[in-house]
Amino acid sequence: QVQLVESGGGLVQAGGSLRLSCVASGSTSSVRAMGWYRQAPGKQRELVARVSNGGYTNYAESVKGRFTISRDYAKNTVYLQMNSLKPEDTAVYYCNAGLINYGNSWGQGTQVTVSS
Repeated sequence: QVQLVESGGGLVQAGGSLRLSCVASGSTSSVRAMGWYRQAPGKQRELVARVSNGGYTNYAESVKGRFTISRDYAKNTVYLQMNSLKPEDTAVYYCNAGLINYGNSWGQGTQVTVSS
């Protein structure tokens, strides 16, 4: 079992920055890739960014050049640095961990609201 706890969400103005953090606990040796997803009301959940054990990263086209995902293995933590935020970035952001048994663990979500 892997538990994920997000923090860092909040209300910011367009053009501002925010950094999200996600700390994993429990059976952390079973974690492979980690990433961030987001979901806005009435929309499908979408991948924002992901990083594998080998350090490969994957970003949604809408956030490339603005967001950066990073991972601290010693602290079992993944971060999402969000710069140049836009109102369309408003959503609940969820931390995700892909496990070696092909399962997934999810955090509780943190709200990010960007005002114009």
